[in-house]
Amino acid sequence: MARLLDVSMSKSNLRSLLVNEHPLSGSIRTRRMEVSTSRSCTCIAPINIAVIKYWGKSDEDQIIPLNDSISITLDTDYMFTKTTATTSSELTEDSIILNQQQENSGENVRFQNCLSEVRKLASQSNNSAAVERSKWKVSIVSDNNFPTKAGLASSASGYACLVYTLAQLYELESNGSELSALARRGSGSACRSLFGGFVRWYHAEEPCVARPLTGSDHWPQLRCLVAVASSRTKTVGSTEGMRRSAETSLLLQHRVRHIVPQRADEMERAILDRNFAQFAEL
Repeated sequence: MARLLDVSMSKSNLRSLLVNEHPLSGSIRTRRMEVSTSRSCTCIAPINIAVIKYWGKSDEDQIIPLNDSISITLDTDYMFTKTTATTSSELTEDSIILNQQQENSGENVRFQNCLSEVRKLASQSNNSAAVERSKWKVSIVSDNNFPTKAGLASSASGYACLVYTLAQLYELESNGSELSALARRGSGSACRSLFGGFVRWYHAEEPCVARPLTGSDHWPQLRCLVAVASSRTKTVGSTEGMRRSAETSLLLQHRVRHIVPQRADEMERAILDRNFAQFAEL
């Protein structure tokens, strides 16, 4: 049965819900500082819906898009990913449970990319506790309260939430741009879910990151109506669809070079001016 959700723009972006530290016997001492042997953090992150979509990558490994994209971040009061990350000196391997299903973390390259990059930052921090924890294994438990892999940007909220939760777990002092670059390694659109309101992802910048165009209170009259006609998993995922388009479409490069640059700028202006007629036409 189709479900309709009247969703406003995100009042906030990512939220840290809970942080727990559990000192166990034989706690570790580093630089004269006692380190609890277990730490857990739970956060939620929103989905975002593109109004100018990126389609195709110039670098598959780094996930660099062929064109800019613009999205609207939806309110976490309605749809979100909730992730709990736990690190402990007693864990023997990294693990991930997604929607109550055990995943093979070792075969998930994008998960490993995000985890290794965050661990690298933690190992280089001035926080001796974070440095010690960066050597431990982690357990990730993540759930979506909306259909997964069904066209509702579950990978965007999922990897944004993963990176943000890990950053909280290791107490990283990273800004939004740094986290955006990390989240991009998991899912391109995840770099936009680090921010509320309208967000633009700039494909040609170095580093390749997303930045907010507006705050979440910029256009309070605007609503996003989500019609869930089917919760079944897509037969062709976005990554595969982009790859096929890049290999077979004669129009993709024309779109990238001649259509999207002007249209993205026009969309940004329509958003800033709250011009719904122009926004809807684009």
